[in-house]
Amino acid sequence: MVAKPQGFYQRLQLLPLPAQQAFMAALCERLLPNYALYEQTSGHGDGHTLRTVLNLVWERLSVPNASIDFARQAEKLAECEPPEGDERFGARRALDAVVSISALLDTLQGESPEAVLDVSRTSRAGVRAFIELTEGEVDAQALALIIRDHPLMEDENDFQDAVLEAVSGPINKTTLKEIRTLGRNNGISNLGLTLDEEAGAE
Repeated sequence: MVAKPQGFYQRLQLLPLPAQQAFMAALCERLLPNYALYEQTSGHGDGHTLRTVLNLVWERLSVPNASIDFARQAEKLAECEPPEGDERFGARRALDAVVSISALLDTLQGESPEAVLDVSRTSRAGVRAFIELTEGEVDAQALALIIRDHPLMEDENDFQDAVLEAVSGPINKTTLKEIRTLGRNNGISNLGLTLDEEAGAE
């Protein structure tokens, strides 16, 4: 059981870049409802821009020669970050979504070999933080066991395994649609949260 994460990350790093990008895009899809909830509850943010940028990424993956200015998209994305210093849980998870899409854009603009690992770990870390928040005060050893066996963490691990399997085969327009649908996860985020309108968002 202990060796599994190492094998997982090794497999991720060995994927061709387009497969890594599809993996990251799927994980970003699953982070979007967290951003949407932050926007709804705080009155800050611009989920529409995040949605648009991610749509453009899928377009580039589907049509590799599509002419898209990802440097400009990265600038727009940076403006969507929660205010610096906002340490509320929702703001941190909203930032996870922005940072993850930003890492994905980095791979479309040049070398960024660690990006796929960063996005994977960011998603897992968000789940871990959510479990810590909901479990309250317990000692570190007990918490580690709670996190390991928690349904949300099991779901996160299963989800990332499923996406890795999906991107490990030949990637074409049909499989990209399937990977995107997998990432959308019926509008449910990695924290098990959802917005009704997010589930049907294009």
